[in-house]
Amino acid sequence: MQKLVTLFIASFFAVAAWSQTAEVSKDASGNKVLKGFITQQQLVTDSSFQWFLNNQKGYTPYSTALEAFKNAKDSIHILAFGGTWCDDTKLILPKIFALADAAGFSQDHITLLGVDHNKKTINHLSEAFNVDHVPTFIVLKNGKEIGRVVEWGKYGMVDKELGEIISGKK
Repeated sequence: MQKLVTLFIASFFAVAAWSQTAEVSKDASGNKVLKGFITQQQLVTDSSFQWFLNNQKGYTPYSTALEAFKNAKDSIHILAFGGTWCDDTKLILPKIFALADAAGFSQDHITLLGVDHNKKTINHLSEAFNVDHVPTFIVLKNGKEIGRVVEWGKYGMVDKELGEIISGKK
């Protein structure tokens, strides 16, 4: 039954991501705002998001987080909410994708949802997952939330905290 729930959630996000494009707007500061499902590829290739690759440079994943991601790469999903306008998202999100890439974590296991300045996204998903701040990283295992890290987390090391959630040490 748990595998069925996980399959359903993964399928829902995969279908939703392919069937919907993000709403695009600009905020008062001139930032390009994506609201809805976003892919890493969009952030890498769109010149409006040069911050993505720039903020991956020189990043070395926390070693225990890297091990946790490697060990659980087939059994967990990360649901990430972020704002392409948000300074915290701009700093943290690229590093989490770099961590996932280094661990061989499939892009199919990360779903990124862009939110507007009111922390709203499509289909009321930010409300459904009780997201009030960004970035928020929700770790799902067998279709159930096992933990989340909001903004900088408890001690400013988002990758370490995600690793602790994934490995069951938190």
